[in-house]
This record gives sequence, C-alpha cells and structure tokens, in this order.
Amino acid sequence: MVIVRFPSVEMRRRALGYLLGRFSGRSWATGEVLVPEPALPHLAAEGIVFSVEGAGTYDRILHLNEKANALAAGEPAATA
Repeated sequence: MVIVRFPSVEMRRRALGYLLGRFSGRSWATGEVLVPEPALPHLAAEGIVFSVEGAGTYDRILHLNEKANALAAGEPAATA
C-alpha cells in the first residue's frame, strides 16, 4: 500500500470514483489517499495525475489519523 496525493480536489474526486469498487483503500480529509500499488498504473492509464507520498506504513497511517482527528476537532495539526 502506498500513500498518494492529487493536485486538485477535482482530480481526487475523479480518482476516488475510479478506485471505488476496483481497489481497496482509505482517504483522509487532509488529502492523502492510501491505495494498493497495483492501482497506480490504472490511475495513470485513466489520465489521473497523482504524486506518491511514500509507503503506507503503520506509523505513517497513525500520523495521518491523528492529523485528521485534530482537523475535525478544530485543533491545529502537528506537522511532524
């Protein structure tokens, strides 16, 4: 699993619409989306622009969940 980000909200919506029902994953309000690596060539073939943020490690996912929770609670998110 890898974490990707899209250049715009419209591109993110398009990607999520394509991925839904084809691949498992997770998205956060902060903009990151966790997808399996085999989904990447499919996104590219559909003309969906994205950048890979890195591997979807446990620590990285935990940090994204904490950022999203802080955002939802109206708190400033930690940057580290």
